[in-house]
Amino acid sequence: MSLAELPFTAALERHPAVAEIVAALALPPAAPGASVAQWLAGLPDEALFDAGMQRDQLLDHLERLVAEVRALAEAPGERVDSLTLLGGRDKSGRAENRELVFRAGEIVCIVGPTGSGKSRLLADIECLAQGDTPTGRRVLVNGAEPSAERRYAPDRKLVAQLSQNMNFVVDLGVRELIEMHARCRMVADPEGMARTVIACANALTGEKFAADTSVTQLSGGQTRALMIADAALLSASPVVLIDEIENAGVDRKRALDLLVGGAKIVLISTHDPLLALRGARRLVIRNGGIAEVLDTSPAERRNLQRIERLDAALMGIRERLRAGLRIEEELPWAE
Repeated sequence: MSLAELPFTAALERHPAVAEIVAALALPPAAPGASVAQWLAGLPDEALFDAGMQRDQLLDHLERLVAEVRALAEAPGERVDSLTLLGGRDKSGRAENRELVFRAGEIVCIVGPTGSGKSRLLADIECLAQGDTPTGRRVLVNGAEPSAERRYAPDRKLVAQLSQNMNFVVDLGVRELIEMHARCRMVADPEGMARTVIACANALTGEKFAADTSVTQLSGGQTRALMIADAALLSASPVVLIDEIENAGVDRKRALDLLVGGAKIVLISTHDPLLALRGARRLVIRNGGIAEVLDTSPAERRNLQRIERLDAALMGIRERLRAGLRIEEELPWAE
């Protein structure tokens, strides 16, 4: 029996993801005994307008969601041990002549001036480029070309990207949003997972938020912290790309430890020495191409420890400012 033929109440019970979407869009319930098709036919025009879909679009969306969740439950999890980046060309057409392998549990940083091409490199990795982007780069998964299905499957993306500007368009509470994601991922205890993700997010940001806070009311730092915690603990994507988190009010060291602890491949574009020196390697981007690959040296590791102490002191000052305290004592390390 198709989704449209099912009784509305049975569809919600059988397919929790459908129930989540109906609740998220604030769609009115069906009359007793009505099928999903009859419910759709009876929806008022204003409800469809608020949802941003026509009746046939809404049915198609729900049917695809059911199919994707079923495929997710039946398909074995795909393990990604490595990504291989095969170099393309820079903005002048000069060949990069690089073959770089990124492995699970590794942090690789991408550095270079603003406009040099850092975000383009992240975009190439996100789409698993196969010579079809402006740079001509190619990305292999576990040493092989990904299939077209793997590149474009909306329900099983290998790569999650956290961009500089992230905004929510669904007006849900934080707990509701994370529980919805957990149910879609077939987590046995979605309520417990939501508590864990929210606690981790609050540990990453100096601005704590409550579980019932609307996601549209979160600050930039709170949003980024929530998405990092979600990506580390709940997302199935084995590769995480981060485009500059230094200005988001997030505990960067703890964020990276959380992501790497989940055995993910982490690539981060950054201007922050605290982040750049935590990576095993950093890719130096100039004129749209990878100009150098630098391994982090022992001397840089020692300097990283000093930078971390300075950063901890600055974090303490930020907390005092948030609390409305004065900063009047002499700061010896600022000379």
